Amino acid sequence: MQTSAMKVGDIVRFLNDVGGGRISRIDSGKKLVYVEDADGFEIPVLAQEVVIVDQGQAQTPQEKSAAQMGARPYSSAASAKTQHIATPDSNTQIKNTANRLATEVYETPEGDTLRLFLAFVPDDIRQLQTTETECLLINDSNYFVYYNIARITTHDAYSVAAGMIEPNMQETLTYIAKDQLNDWEQLHIQAIAFKTQKRYQCQRVIDYSLRLNPVRFYKLHAYQENEYLDEHAILVDLIEEANRQQLHDIDANALREAMMQKDPPKAIKPQKATKERRSDIIEVDLHIGQLLDTTVGMSNTEMLNYQMDTFHKVMQRQMSHKGQKIIFIHGKGEGVLRHEIEKALKTRYKQCSYQDASFREYGFGATQVIIH
Repeated sequence: MQTSAMKVGDIVRFLNDVGGGRISRIDSGKKLVYVEDADGFEIPVLAQEVVIVDQGQAQTPQEKSAAQMGARPYSSAASAKTQHIATPDSNTQIKNTANRLATEVYETPEGDTLRLFLAFVPDDIRQLQTTETECLLINDSNYFVYYNIARITTHDAYSVAAGMIEPNMQETLTYIAKDQLNDWEQLHIQAIAFKTQKRYQCQRVIDYSLRLNPVRFYKLHAYQENEYLDEHAILVDLIEEANRQQLHDIDANALREAMMQKDPPKAIKPQKATKERRSDIIEVDLHIGQLLDTTVGMSNTEMLNYQMDTFHKVMQRQMSHKGQKIIFIHGKGEGVLRHEIEKALKTRYKQCSYQDASFREYGFGATQVIIH
């Protein structure tokens, strides 16, 4: 772009780098423009390496912030450790930017499946007891996403970040001090995904409550390698949690409807007395989804330990009941839980016998234990 087409006060974004700002002065001879960013620094850039976002001169800090948002709607300034809340002015700028970028967005073959993540990255992973934690939103999809992240208190909610994130981008939402972690235990997640000026598959609106375990932020092994960040992070799959919440709500509603229905009384058929009735057998489902409402932030090892703790509690309660049969439903999976159960039976519960449970009823996914 020629420098003659630009003027001081125009809002521009960089073509070959992220960011942008307001043109503060122009050197036509060298074909340079000087761009003032949100922090007040001037950056010399060749005129052909910037594109005008909006014409005019931003006068106030709020207008400068909106201009910067238009240049890079997916990320707040990295040096500003403050909560970012989109204002009505910046929302207008974001909408204009989305329309302008509609033909510029890079899309991935698998990106039409909506994927959103919250990522928590400690500033210093060696000082988990004191360090701040960076909270990021990752959009691994071909959709623009309007979002709102709110902390839920006893009586109300407080939005900590709201705005729009571009496709296949990540954005820093805020920084969390250690004394603020307890305030992040209960969040409310809202998101609307869309594309501009092209056909797309409609995605359902995301709107649900998410519970985090603050204790996880103090455990080194909770921070894992991931495909999105160079640093180890706690990654929360917002779409997976939304689907789990929906299934939970459906199950609750179905149960409520079933309880409201009045079925006619059924005739009771006499049964022959048997030495052992099916009701004498205790069934324990060790699937982690049956034991916990959510496993957000838990590693595979922690989930396995919780399952084994449940197994030991049941065994210890029943050890005095000679002849008692217990069915532990562990699923087939990779066989890790089954192996741990068998190891415990061989070492800690040698007086008990065990075998595969009925294949017709449980397939390969259960073990029957008899107390002797």
